[in-house]
Amino acid sequence: MLHNKVKENLKAGKASVGMIIGIYSPSLVEMFGYAGYDFVIIDDEHGTYGAIEMENMIRAAMLVDLVPIVRVDYNPSSIQKALDRGALGIQVPMVNTKEDAKRVVQRAKYPPMGTRGTAPMTRAAGYGYHAGKKFMDASDENILIVAHIETPQAVENIDEIMGVEGIDLAFVGPYDLSVNMGHKEGIDHPDVQEAIELVYKKAKLHNIPVGTVANTKEDIEKLIEKGTLYIPAVATEVMKRAFNGVLPD
Repeated sequence: MLHNKVKENLKAGKASVGMIIGIYSPSLVEMFGYAGYDFVIIDDEHGTYGAIEMENMIRAAMLVDLVPIVRVDYNPSSIQKALDRGALGIQVPMVNTKEDAKRVVQRAKYPPMGTRGTAPMTRAAGYGYHAGKKFMDASDENILIVAHIETPQAVENIDEIMGVEGIDLAFVGPYDLSVNMGHKEGIDHPDVQEAIELVYKKAKLHNIPVGTVANTKEDIEKLIEKGTLYIPAVATEVMKRAFNGVLPD
């Protein structure tokens, strides 16, 4: 019924590579799948999606065996809506405290663990054809829950965040983290790198995998060597570099 190969890879200690996309293009999503990526993050935090557009992006991902994950916005109902449309994972920005992490899990899981609303006629439940206990149990097992660690407060509370049952992965948002730490000049500042290393160290202690972004093959390979198991590239950044590479000098 439901199958999340990215979550399976995480459990096996195998890295998954994907794309983040914030523009509406089911065709590009299909291309990611044909290229061999494992997942796509549909960015509803910074992107330009309506409800039907998000659903079509999820549908396109499933056509080419991409795991559809939605980076939700700040509306409390956004997790419910993404999952009801068929997302197999959620990434939640600005998870800064243990309480934040608990709320995320509660909204993503069905009772008794969570408070996710039950609606058997959603796309996720096959419009009623897959509804019932079997679907709800499979959803709770397969949905990937990713907490964004992108503020000094989140780094300070990282032990408590990673200790919340149901959080599957800590995602380091390096750009937000650097800006929120007061270093708008970039992510290479020593204080930012020290904070990132602390997240990796704590994640290892809690046996929680870490994800972060990279936009080149070389950087992705370095992250995999470091033990990073979830690595998306930003589609527009990859395209920008490709476009620039075609222009004559």
